[in-house]
Formats: sequence, C-alpha cells, structure tokens
Amino acid sequence: MTRNSAIALILTLPLLAACGTPQERCISRHTGEYRNVSRLLAEVEGNLARGYAWEERQVVRDRLTHCRSYERGRDGKVYPVVVPCWRDYVDTQRYRVPIDPAVETRKRDNLAARKAQLSGQAAAYVQACQAAFPEND
Repeated sequence: MTRNSAIALILTLPLLAACGTPQERCISRHTGEYRNVSRLLAEVEGNLARGYAWEERQVVRDRLTHCRSYERGRDGKVYPVVVPCWRDYVDTQRYRVPIDPAVETRKRDNLAARKAQLSGQAAAYVQACQAAFPEND
C-alpha cells in the first residue's frame, strides 16, 4: 500500500463510521487520535514541501440577484413579482502563510514520533475490534 493510499484510507474512516458496520465503528472510535496525528503530519509535510502553509478565512460579499416580492395591483389583488436585490454571501478564501522551516521541522519530528507511538496501540485496537465484531465476507 502506498503512502497516499494509506492516508486516503485513514481520512475516509470517519465517513465510514457514520454508516459503517459495528466493526468499522469500533475501529473508528478507537483510532481517532492516530488519524488526527496522521492528518496533522501530512499537513506539516506538505507545508515543508511547499515552503508555506494554507489558511482560510471567510469573507462576506454582496451580490445582485433576483428576489421575490409581492405587490398589490390596481384591482386590489396581491401579485408576486421578481425584483433585483442585494444579498450577502459568505465566501471562503484560501491564502498563503509563511512558515518557519525550523519550527515546522520540529513539529514534523514530534508528530512522526507520536504517530509511531500510537501505531502499535491503533493496530492492537483494530485487532481487538476485528475479534469482537467479526465480519462475514
């Protein structure tokens, strides 16, 4: 299994937990810390490879759109009409943030050590969940 496919598998486990089998839910519940550390490690390694980090911010913008309104006609009846109006929308912007390579390297080393420490524990939980909730293939 390649490194990217392993990361993809680890990141998809939370999605499986919502509708998974009892075994999958057990594994997901007991390997959460390992998945979090793996995700953070992948992010830090990406930052080091790029030389910068990505952050997001939400920006409120207004757009001209069409709104439904109601007007009373000359005959006294109420009619729906479409009128132009301004509406607020929230957009998410990604922007680059400079990193300190020395700090990111220390962070990577600490996360790699923590991941190695958690991997044995996570493997034991996976085996225990497989034994407790066997699946019939």
